Amino acid sequence: MTAVSELASHQPDVLAVSDLHAWYGESHVLHGMSFSLHPGEVVALLGRNGSGRTTTLRAVMGLTDRTEGEIRIGGKTSSGLPPHLIARMGVGYCPEERAIFASLSCEENLLLPPRQTTGGMTIEEIYRLLPNLAERRHTPGTRLSGGEQQMLAIARILRTGARLLLLDEISEGLAPVIVDRLFDLVVELKSRGYTILLVEQNKYFAAPLADRFLVVERGNIVMRLTAAELEAQADLVDRTLGV
Repeated sequence: MTAVSELASHQPDVLAVSDLHAWYGESHVLHGMSFSLHPGEVVALLGRNGSGRTTTLRAVMGLTDRTEGEIRIGGKTSSGLPPHLIARMGVGYCPEERAIFASLSCEENLLLPPRQTTGGMTIEEIYRLLPNLAERRHTPGTRLSGGEQQMLAIARILRTGARLLLLDEISEGLAPVIVDRLFDLVVELKSRGYTILLVEQNKYFAAPLADRFLVVERGNIVMRLTAAELEAQADLVDRTLGV
């Protein structure tokens, strides 16, 4: 064991979820989800639409109507906290709908979220990482392409200082060239030590990125796989995902 890995082994899990249940109104969506993320790890939640993957991210952020169970971030309990306090624990959520402000420029969108904790990227660092945004810095949100909006949505949370990133379907509906750029971005963030929980229906996007895979069905985890196991059990995973 290297010194770095030995140090990581003594750190608390970045995210630990235990017996998590979640509701929207009377609708019981999550049924006892339990999993953890280690420092610097990328974990992918795979599953069909409606399986509970997005609700898992929203529950971690305190955005569901009600939850039961325990959520711990960096060893500290976050269960029951409002979303703005969870964000201050170093969590950044990139929703599937991106939530770009149409009337604001790219740079105004980028500057809008406040710093929640130390260590956030500067605008200059983000532009070096995502040169497309630098070129479009004065462009209104309505005139950004879908891929540029997705890059901007991720870039906004990098400014806040978040080190745990919850990314929801970032490759959905985008051209292959843009998907490749987002793939490279996640690889770069992983190399910088970010911990990432990635919701994906496209296992081909997630497979080379993630250290582990959690297959979700009807609000619970039905398969837990390493990268090697995902490849070895590809037919079973495809049947579960409906591919």
